[in-house]
Amino acid sequence: MNDIDVSQLLSQLRAAGNMAKGGAGAVSGEADAADFSALLKNSIQQVSDTQRKADNLAQAFEAGDPKVDLAEVMVALQKASLSFQAMTQVRNKLVSAYQDIMNMQV
Repeated sequence: MNDIDVSQLLSQLRAAGNMAKGGAGAVSGEADAADFSALLKNSIQQVSDTQRKADNLAQAFEAGDPKVDLAEVMVALQKASLSFQAMTQVRNKLVSAYQDIMNMQV
């Protein structure tokens, strides 16, 4: 069973938030852009994997697989939902920050 580590996801989201704010752990340069994009890509991949796993479990349960129980399916679906909602909130914050920067007068 390949579960997403919630504490790891939260720490990645916090690190992304700190980098977006320019807080601790963020230094300027091209290396940070690569690290941020890799972090974002990994987070999106984890959300995608979680959703795919939940979908596969739901299909297996619907097909009558005796190895899959309803509780496991429901937990997987909730994890997928929460991870997608968290990713959406991060996206919204990034878009908001981008719009704020674009609206700044130089």
